[in-house]
Amino acid sequence: MFSSSGNSSIPETAFSITAITSYIKNLLETNELLQLVWVVGEVSSLNPHRNGHLYFSLQDSQRGATLNCVVWNRQQSRLTHRPELGKKVVVLGSLQLYPQQGKYQLSALQVIDAGAGLQQMRLQQLRNRLEAEGLFDPTRKRPLPPHPQTIAVVTSPNGAAWGDIQRTLKQRYPGLRVLLSPATVQGEQAPASIVAAIKRIEKDGRAEVLILARGGGAVEDLASFNDERIIRAVAECKIPVITGLGHERDESLTDLVADICAHTPTAAAAKVVPNLAELYTAHRYRLQRLYDSVENKCEQKRNNLEQLRDRLVRGMQTRLNQETERCRYLGEKLSVLDPQAVLKRGYAVVQLDDGTIVRSIDSVKVGEEVTILLAGGRLRVKVI
Repeated sequence: MFSSSGNSSIPETAFSITAITSYIKNLLETNELLQLVWVVGEVSSLNPHRNGHLYFSLQDSQRGATLNCVVWNRQQSRLTHRPELGKKVVVLGSLQLYPQQGKYQLSALQVIDAGAGLQQMRLQQLRNRLEAEGLFDPTRKRPLPPHPQTIAVVTSPNGAAWGDIQRTLKQRYPGLRVLLSPATVQGEQAPASIVAAIKRIEKDGRAEVLILARGGGAVEDLASFNDERIIRAVAECKIPVITGLGHERDESLTDLVADICAHTPTAAAAKVVPNLAELYTAHRYRLQRLYDSVENKCEQKRNNLEQLRDRLVRGMQTRLNQETERCRYLGEKLSVLDPQAVLKRGYAVVQLDDGTIVRSIDSVKVGEEVTILLAGGRLRVKVI
């Protein structure tokens, strides 16, 4: 159906520009997939606006498609990376339609350098997920055995790391049993190879601790140790794991999940066993301390015995003096009471023949013989 207005015929179902633009705007801005989307492209134009907003365009270098973008003034301070002409970036934002010009644009919330941005973003997402599972929790970490006798090493048999570990272990703790479970530690085959090497150690069952090592290299060469397969194999390993992945500046996710992180193969080998020479020195020091302690204790006991002996001698001397004085006193008393002493003073003792002492004249009769005891002898007399 058409309606006539002058010389023009307009269909009744025709939309106004505003209506069709509003309809498309609503479809575009309410689509859940487009409300927050990552877009990769090269910055083909850059136009800072006088009101503080930053306008730029992203271009697909292979197919030539272009997308207009804007970073509003209030959002610019939160950007990780500012867009630069010719640079490949990853932009997080939401699609919006600008009705006045009938164009859509990406309202950017974050801009990341695509050189390392995507990889870093995926790494951070993996880290967050594993951390949420508790794989990096310090309470999960197990202590290393203090004096292991069998140590397993997962590394490349052709790398410098294996030689460094052998040399360090031999210098610090000779006589150890060291088991090598060879693995590829770089490239696409590394994750599967390392996981298989760890499984071999667990199946063997002899090792008390495992060293996962790789020599130094570029950060890109160490990317395998951010692989989820290796991380979970280390987390699930039945024996303590110490990593020595040859990089001081960066920490891989495998380092975070390991029981101990030593950064370099040599440092890992040094941490896994004590230094035998240091143990010997410490043992000699403990023996000397024990000897000194026993000697001090014996000296104390000798001093105590000497003091007790002195006290005993003094006590015995005092007691002896007391008893000597008592004996002297008793001797004097005995001397006073001694009948012989009385006789010496001129007295005499009269005895009957049966030895009875005459105490009264009534005890004897006239004509009876008695014995008189004197100091110098005896007299036999007759009572008249």
